[in-house]
Amino acid sequence: MRTVLLYLYTIYVYLILFPFTFVNVLIILFFNTIGFKKTSRFFITFWAKGCFVLIGKKFSVKGQEHIVKDKNHLLLANHSSLFDIMAIMAIDPTIAWFGRAHLLKIPIFGALLKSINYIPMKSTDLRNTKLMINQLIETTKDKSVAIFPEGTRTLNGEANKFRKGFIHVLKASQLDVVPISLNGLYSLKPKNRFYYDYSAEISAIIHPPIYNKDIATLNDNEIINIMQTQIIRSN
Repeated sequence: MRTVLLYLYTIYVYLILFPFTFVNVLIILFFNTIGFKKTSRFFITFWAKGCFVLIGKKFSVKGQEHIVKDKNHLLLANHSSLFDIMAIMAIDPTIAWFGRAHLLKIPIFGALLKSINYIPMKSTDLRNTKLMINQLIETTKDKSVAIFPEGTRTLNGEANKFRKGFIHVLKASQLDVVPISLNGLYSLKPKNRFYYDYSAEISAIIHPPIYNKDIATLNDNEIINIMQTQIIRSN
């Protein structure tokens, strides 16, 4: 019986979230096009937080004070659900994104990402790496950047090993890092399960900044270990 109810809940979620997202993307694209950036950010926040409200879930955030207004950061978080993106955008609607290129192909959602300075991670030959770094330097002049260091969503609830791509961003941007632990979103809706679990409790813990100057000279494995320990231990 519980499984039947979860499937019915899932159908409700899909029926309500897709049109809600579609309408908000159109509004966000419109205000971006005419240069009303603050209004666009309002609707990004409205969409991200509204998704959780519409499915009847409270998304609680602890440590919001660690994201200082008028200061740019590199936000790093664990990745277990498509809702992770909504969670991060609910926390900070002004961010740019650095991530996998295939997300731009998702109908409606890809258009939203393009409108908020999403930088797709391409194959890591020398030419593409230089291009991405140049884009990052330009983008991070006035924006924070968000990355999921695992690269893809976990399939078993355990965090995947962090990839080195975020280290290029760390060193090129010279931004301080704000680690974020996203909790319960795998239980809500993992990549490899059709239905949503309404009983999941979802939250985020925003940790104190890790200053760029304190880690920039460390080797790649040392940086990865620091970030994994900070993000996963509270997950």
